[in-house]
Amino acid sequence: MPSARPPAPLTSNAPSTGRTAPVHEAIACDVFCAVIDNFGDIGVCWRLARQLASEYGWQMRIFVDDLHAFQKLCPALDLDRSRQAVSGIVIEHWHEPSHAGETLEVADVAIEAFGCELPHVYVAAMARRERPPVWLNLEYLSAEDWVADFHLRRSPHPRYPLTKTFFFPGLGAGTGGVLKERHLDAARATFEASPQMRAGWWQNAIGAPAPEPDATVISLFSYENPVIDSLLGQWRDSPTPIVLLVPEGRISGAIARFFGLPGFAAGTHAARGNLRAHALAFTDQPGYDALLWASHLNFVRGEDSFVRAQWAARPFVWHIYPQADDAHLPKLDAALAHYAGPLPAPARAALARFWHAWNGTGRPDWADFQRHRAAFEQRAAAWAVELAAPGDLAGNLAEFTKSQLK
Repeated sequence: MPSARPPAPLTSNAPSTGRTAPVHEAIACDVFCAVIDNFGDIGVCWRLARQLASEYGWQMRIFVDDLHAFQKLCPALDLDRSRQAVSGIVIEHWHEPSHAGETLEVADVAIEAFGCELPHVYVAAMARRERPPVWLNLEYLSAEDWVADFHLRRSPHPRYPLTKTFFFPGLGAGTGGVLKERHLDAARATFEASPQMRAGWWQNAIGAPAPEPDATVISLFSYENPVIDSLLGQWRDSPTPIVLLVPEGRISGAIARFFGLPGFAAGTHAARGNLRAHALAFTDQPGYDALLWASHLNFVRGEDSFVRAQWAARPFVWHIYPQADDAHLPKLDAALAHYAGPLPAPARAALARFWHAWNGTGRPDWADFQRHRAAFEQRAAAWAVELAAPGDLAGNLAEFTKSQLK
C-alpha cells in the first residue's frame, strides 16, 4: 500500500505543484466527504478509498468533516489529530469547506462524494495545473432506470476550464455498479465453511454458543420505525425461536421499551416468548459483514449496509432513507423491480408488501413473509451473482479514470 504523501504548500495565490501521473505510476486521489446523517456517506467513502488503495495501488486521501462518525467505522482514528494516516490512507479533518486544501497538493483525481462541493481554493488550484485532474461527482446509489442515462455525464465549470463527471452507482448495466472487494466472496465462503469461525463469532458477539438449528437469526440495523412494536410482537409469538441481533443505534430505544428495559446498550440481553434479543456493539465494516453472514435475514438501512446485504447472499429487508412527500418510495420500488422480478408471483408480492410495510405503508406480516423464505433464499444467492455482472464500483471508477489520464 502506498505511503502517505507529505503535505506540499498550496495557497489560493500560489501555483499548483501537482502534476498528472502517467498511467503506470500510482494515481493520487482525494475524496471529499461531508457526513450528512448517520454513517452511509463516510462508510461508502472509506470502503472506496481502501479498495482503490489495496487493489489498484492508488495513493488515497480522505477529507471528512465528522471524525466522530468516522471513528465508529474506523476505531483506529485519533479524534485529536487533524491529519493522520490509517491503513496507509491519509485522513484530513475537513473543518470548513473554505479551508480544506489550503496546505495540500492537488491530486490526480478529485472525488466529490454525494454533491458535497469541493473547497473553492481547491477548485482554483485544480484549474492551475498543467493538466487538470479528473473530477468526479460520486452520486448516491439508485436503482431507477434514469441512472444509466446520467452516468458519466459531464458538467463544465462556469468559471474555470474544468469539467466534472457524474459517476452513478447502480444495480444494473450502464451504471457504475456498487462496491465489492475482490476478496469478499472468498471471505464469506470461508466463514460459512468453518464451524470454528462461526462458533468464535457467536462467542465474541453475544458471549454464548450459536442458537439452536431451528432458530431464525435476524440482524436489525434500522432507523426509528413506528411498526417495530408490531413486528417484535409477532416474533415473540412465533412458533419457532427468533434470535434478534441489534447493533447499538437508532432503533435501540424501541427495543428497550418493548422489553421494559431502561436501555438496550451493547451487551444487553432480553427475552419474551419465543424472541431473544441481543444488543451488539457498533462494529467496524468487516465485523458488520460477518454479522450479515451469521444471520438468516438482515434488516438494513440507507446505502452502505443495503449493498453489503446483497453481497451476503441472504434475504434482506431494506429501510430506505425517508424523504419528504414519500419521494423515497419510487426508489424502493425500483430496487424491488431489480431484485424481486424473477421471484414467483406470490413470493414477489409478499416481499413487496413486507418492504412497503417496513417503510411506512401497511403493517408487516411475518407469517406471510416466512411462507416464502425458501424462495427468498434462492433469489438472494442468484441476485448476488447478477449484481456482479456490471462490475464493481471501484473497478469501474478506476478504469474510467485511467482512460481520462492517458
